[in-house]
Amino acid sequence: MHKEKSKGQSYKCAVLTVSTSRYSKYGESSSPEDCEDESGRIIIELLGAAGHKTVYRLLPDDRLIIERCVMDVLMDADAAIVCGGTGLTASDVTIEAVTPMLQKTIPGFGELFRIKSYEEIGTASMLSRAMAGVIEDRAVFCIPGSPNAARLAVSELIVPELGHVITHIRKG
Repeated sequence: MHKEKSKGQSYKCAVLTVSTSRYSKYGESSSPEDCEDESGRIIIELLGAAGHKTVYRLLPDDRLIIERCVMDVLMDADAAIVCGGTGLTASDVTIEAVTPMLQKTIPGFGELFRIKSYEEIGTASMLSRAMAGVIEDRAVFCIPGSPNAARLAVSELIVPELGHVITHIRKG
């Protein structure tokens, strides 16, 4: 019933790419084309094709900057997709930045992402810390930075369920 109600709805989504190397080269950017961000381009293209509006920001792997930016964009967006910084290296801090801000987690998102990823890349999918949750009445998705991971997460999980997720969050 909730899923049916959300069909055809347009949502504003903030796309945040976390990449210190790209940020060092290009600085702040409001377009994935301006900073050679293939994953960001894919995310925006898929969301746009589904009728959603997007804003884009490029960020370094810095916990405080990620926290501030997520809170900033969620003041005007229904959802945020944070792409990158979800791996296991010391500089991967997206999960550490976002998790303390969550009021609820959506464990099924990460579980399904890893299952679908396993079908494509095998056991290396266990290295992904993809996750999702709720901050106030906004959805937040944290996904790996590779173009294939971005395409998988957005086309097979986020776009099909975004309206359903937001409807549930805002149900009260």
